[in-house]
Amino acid sequence: MAITTEQFGSAQDVDLQALDTNPDSALDAVDETTALSRDSILKIVAAGFSFFFAGMNDGSLGALVPYILRTYHVRTEHVALIYASTFFGWLLAAATNSHLASHLGLGAILIVGAVLQLVAHILRFWTPPFGLYVATFFLQAAGMAYQDTHSNTFVASTKGAHRWLGFIHAMYALGCLISPFVATGIASRAKDRWPLFYLPLAGIAVINIVAVLVTFRDSLVIHSRPSSSEETEGPVNRNKNPSQIVVDTLKTPGVYFLSLFYFFMLGVGITTGGWLVEYLISARNGQLPDVGYVPAGLYGGIFFGRVLLAEPTHRFGERRMTMGYCVLILVFQLVFWLVPNLVSSAVAICLLGFFFGPMFATGMSIGSKLFDKRIQSTALGFIFVLAQAGGSLFPAFTGVIASRAGVKVLQPMLLGLIVAMAFAWALVPTVPRRDE
Repeated sequence: MAITTEQFGSAQDVDLQALDTNPDSALDAVDETTALSRDSILKIVAAGFSFFFAGMNDGSLGALVPYILRTYHVRTEHVALIYASTFFGWLLAAATNSHLASHLGLGAILIVGAVLQLVAHILRFWTPPFGLYVATFFLQAAGMAYQDTHSNTFVASTKGAHRWLGFIHAMYALGCLISPFVATGIASRAKDRWPLFYLPLAGIAVINIVAVLVTFRDSLVIHSRPSSSEETEGPVNRNKNPSQIVVDTLKTPGVYFLSLFYFFMLGVGITTGGWLVEYLISARNGQLPDVGYVPAGLYGGIFFGRVLLAEPTHRFGERRMTMGYCVLILVFQLVFWLVPNLVSSAVAICLLGFFFGPMFATGMSIGSKLFDKRIQSTALGFIFVLAQAGGSLFPAFTGVIASRAGVKVLQPMLLGLIVAMAFAWALVPTVPRRDE
């Protein structure tokens, strides 16, 4: 989602040896603080690869939408079903996350997510019926949600977390950057066989599973539910009933404000990436084989933004820098809208992506400081599902409205979302200074 923030734990340099020596629970995975070990670095690399895989999936949809419309003979509003299916996958993961984490170790949860994604891609590559194709996005989203949430939580617990969070989210953007080239290349050569794009993704899914099995082998465990006495007598009362953790999460105001920011932020990113190609074809008279690569400019900008802006954002202040990025994104959106030229559109989208890039990891950094570690993975799961609600709702609305008014509605939709995103960021609570 692009579950991918401001570098999850820039102020929290957490001990990873605890992760290597006590992998009993995914919820306990961020309770200690320590220096990076070789095993921990390998785990971060594996987490980065899972984000790359997620980016390969998410980045392809915008390039494939024109082919989906023409192969299945559906209208733009039917694309809304794909986004709705994706949202319900994230919703399922958010609803079951705490309960799953109470029974499975970190590695086991990551395997569940990786296997669900493999199944989704196996069901896609042979041009399934449209209903089944839509259903695969439910499986993909649920699997991605489990991996994204817990990978983010793990990486947030590392020393120098803001850099490592920048790395894994840059890997997501790299997948999004490569994906349109691969998808358009395959689809333009065999228009009726564009689902073959998902065959190499199934191969990447297998590598993703192997990477988790190898690097997180110390936490591939299933543990029995603690008794009520263990729940109340455990260290610092950390093993609370999963339902109580959910209740405590929902009582935390910062969860809602940060969720609102992500709600609009993913609305901006996914709506732009999902409808960009169709907009350039319908409103700017672009040719499908040519403009199919334009989303790569958006994702290329996001990739370089996450690589190059992570450190300046951390050093000069996450709040003020992110607000500045919102203003710059608004400027380049207006250029994209008001200058009706394919070249200027491509350049504006690239620069928009560049300043959009660091925002996801920045929010994760803020979240890691706002939320108690005991509820952190549950809070992030809740935030991710609200984010995906925005990433599903607004592209779906765009498709429904576009079926009646044309894809030109993309522009005012994006303008409103960017303004709402900036307003939501201003509402996010200030992180209190603290020594841990």
